[in-house]
Amino acid sequence: MNRYILIRRLRGPAILVLAGVIALLHEAGLVEFWSLFFPLLLITIGVLKLAERAALAAAGDEVPYAGSQYPYGAAAPGPGVPQPPAGAAIVPAATQDYGRGSEGGQS
Repeated sequence: MNRYILIRRLRGPAILVLAGVIALLHEAGLVEFWSLFFPLLLITIGVLKLAERAALAAAGDEVPYAGSQYPYGAAAPGPGVPQPPAGAAIVPAATQDYGRGSEGGQS
């Protein structure tokens, strides 16, 4: 799994753990919840953002799933799903392919 994706997926659980730890400390009477939660929340989000940027920088210019026709981590279709023919692309036809008259393209 790509490190960037892994770090991005950890953002929600990290915030929940932070809230849980601060709530536990609040229940023990050691800290005030709201006065400590928001600064630590901002710090946590900032550290995770820096980690995401570092993971992207470490990856460099490598293309994930190189050689695959399914970019951005899309899964290949399963068996029984028809594959596009080789060289097939969604490209507009050349202008000479369009007829100029109503007689089948001959004017």
